[in-house]
Amino acid sequence: MKTAVIVGTKHSAEKDTLWGLLAEQLNGSRSGFEGQSAPGSEALRRLLGEHQPLLILMDEVLEYVVKASAVTVGESTLAAQTLAFMQELTEAVAIQERVALVVTLPSSTLEHYNEHGTRLFEQLKNISGRVEKVFTPVKDEEVGAIIRRRLFSTVDESAATEMVNMYVEQAEQEALLTHGEESAAYRARFKQTYPFLPEVVDVLYHRWGSFPNFQRTRGTLRLLGLVIHALKNESRPYVTLADFPLQEDEIRRELLKHIGNEYDSVLAADLLSPEAGAHKAKLEIGKAYQGLRLGERVATTIFLYSFVGGGGQAGATPNEIKRNTLTPGLPASVISEVLSKLSSRLLFYLHEEGGRYYFSTTANLNRALTIRMENVTAEELRAAEQEVLRTRVRGQRMKTFLWPTHPTDIPDDPAPKLIILPEADTTLMQRFLNEKGQTPRVHRNTLFFLTPLATQRPPFEELLRRNLALTGLLNAKTLSLTPEQRQTLQTQEKKSAKDLQDQIGMLYRLLYLPDRDDLRMLDLGTPTYGGEQYLEERVYERLRTEGRLVEKLAPVVIKQRYLATRDFVETQQLAESGSRTPGEILAIGQQVWENCIAEGVRQGLFGLGELDEKGQPKCLYFKEEATPALQNREVLIRAEICEQQKAQGGAANMPPGMAFTSGSIAEPAPAPVAAPTAPPSNWQVAPGSQTMRHTLRLRFTLPLGKASDLFGLLHLLQVRFHKLEITLEASDGTIDETEIEEKVRETFRQMGTDVEIK
Repeated sequence: MKTAVIVGTKHSAEKDTLWGLLAEQLNGSRSGFEGQSAPGSEALRRLLGEHQPLLILMDEVLEYVVKASAVTVGESTLAAQTLAFMQELTEAVAIQERVALVVTLPSSTLEHYNEHGTRLFEQLKNISGRVEKVFTPVKDEEVGAIIRRRLFSTVDESAATEMVNMYVEQAEQEALLTHGEESAAYRARFKQTYPFLPEVVDVLYHRWGSFPNFQRTRGTLRLLGLVIHALKNESRPYVTLADFPLQEDEIRRELLKHIGNEYDSVLAADLLSPEAGAHKAKLEIGKAYQGLRLGERVATTIFLYSFVGGGGQAGATPNEIKRNTLTPGLPASVISEVLSKLSSRLLFYLHEEGGRYYFSTTANLNRALTIRMENVTAEELRAAEQEVLRTRVRGQRMKTFLWPTHPTDIPDDPAPKLIILPEADTTLMQRFLNEKGQTPRVHRNTLFFLTPLATQRPPFEELLRRNLALTGLLNAKTLSLTPEQRQTLQTQEKKSAKDLQDQIGMLYRLLYLPDRDDLRMLDLGTPTYGGEQYLEERVYERLRTEGRLVEKLAPVVIKQRYLATRDFVETQQLAESGSRTPGEILAIGQQVWENCIAEGVRQGLFGLGELDEKGQPKCLYFKEEATPALQNREVLIRAEICEQQKAQGGAANMPPGMAFTSGSIAEPAPAPVAAPTAPPSNWQVAPGSQTMRHTLRLRFTLPLGKASDLFGLLHLLQVRFHKLEITLEASDGTIDETEIEEKVRETFRQMGTDVEIK
């Protein structure tokens, strides 16, 4: 059988015609077919008939016709003459019994050149379409095997089978195979495409191959050839999309020429630069997996799935990402963790929609959020921190002053006051303690200072920046947000605001108390979960626990502390001693002293009276109801003296040489019987009680809203007993397991103690 082969790319339209080339190959000369005008159909029928059986192969005809359109033939062109020849040729072949004509036409519009070329292409299709039988040179299921044969001279089938089986078993265990595809079918596909994962061929041949300027088979072969060359010195069990070395310029350019060079900056920002988010992912996973480059592999897979030339659904599903990133011994859950970190905050140009992840030249919310966070100024941070503080103070338990700058801002009165400062400036604290404008401060023991813990400031400010950025994005009029993006921002903003409320207690936790010689510092510690106390309430409870602030005083304290070595003490000095002397116990108000004195007089622990003209005490009330005024010359008098005066109906006659003794409240005389400097809560000590208990068991139902009232009692019991064991039973309500783990157990972990939960 004779054959004639004509390749349009090899011939010049100015020198050669298709009919001249055909005649030359069949007859050995172009006699009768020399001109540039197409021969008639009768001449073609004779030529073909003389050389049967005959196979004519014509390749790249379109390229020749495009070149021929530039050659003028009379009032026509050589292209028009060639089209006429092709029509005559197909008709002549159709009536011959033993002649076959094979013409290849491109499927990619890249090879149509321009609009004129497209018209020529359509004309060629119409000419051949009347008598054609269309054959696809490569079927989809054959692509993988063809590519493997073209790229590799030999493949170890035994090793391939072993590796394929290992991969499929792992993918089955992790439930990663495509829904509806049997493992046997996937195994067969993988054996055909090995060492390439089937998805490699699918994505390049179908997704990238749908671009107008991407030739499916040749483009896939070229790209995979570049990949294999780049990986030739690396040991890999198989090649997946995650293995594509996008840092190689030639490979990257081969891809970018189809999607645009603007993706260069996308790849640099998220994948290729040293500061790219894909590199940072390894720092946030377990050390055992940090060397696997999971961030880069996940991002590379998503990038290659992100583009579809002819329309269709772009992006990769989580399972597609996992299949391409999976390596022997790597749990798919680790890949999920990396994907979550990349999509939530590490990558600027990664988007997620409908369960598919893809890259775009439009920055995602993470990028916009990062830019806004970087642009938050120090002044904005300071103002925002003050605003958060304002929401966490009420000033009901204590007068609270937020970031005052001058001592004149703080009143000088007996009421306890909390001063919140932006930093632990002890020099400024001393100024507040000692000064009130141009005069010395009198009530120095009423000032308590709350300041931040320096190590907690960086995470707090990062959270504050994020909250400001989220609020800014939601309020930005120039930012176009989808409903889903707005919902995402609102959810994140709400969470960050809640986190700030929790973190402000972590930051402002150093409490400074005035003491006799200097300032005493206490760390309030980590706030317990569920303890939504305002800052001043937290300070208030700690001061009560420390015995520095009292709501109720036991009369026996006055007797033991102030009347043990004195005959009388002035009530006004007594009431003012707590507020004036640093380190003393401080009553929350004058009524605490009034109630305590009245109770002590009623119990007969001491009497209430006044000083006469000679400065001697006169007992007026003893073992009866009394209303102290806490005024000048009003005094508390030892019980023995009151009893003597009552017995004599007036002032007692003192023995010769004996005088009444009193003293300065600022330096109270030591009591002969040890007494607590202040009761830890509102329980009184019964006078004269001698019964001692070595164990104590309480059982009670806690009224709603009274949990804070237990703090002082627990402190007292912990002081009195070396072992304090508490059993707490809660009922008539619900709590889920998440709260138990994250709040209940976490609270005990922070306290460093074990808890048994049933």
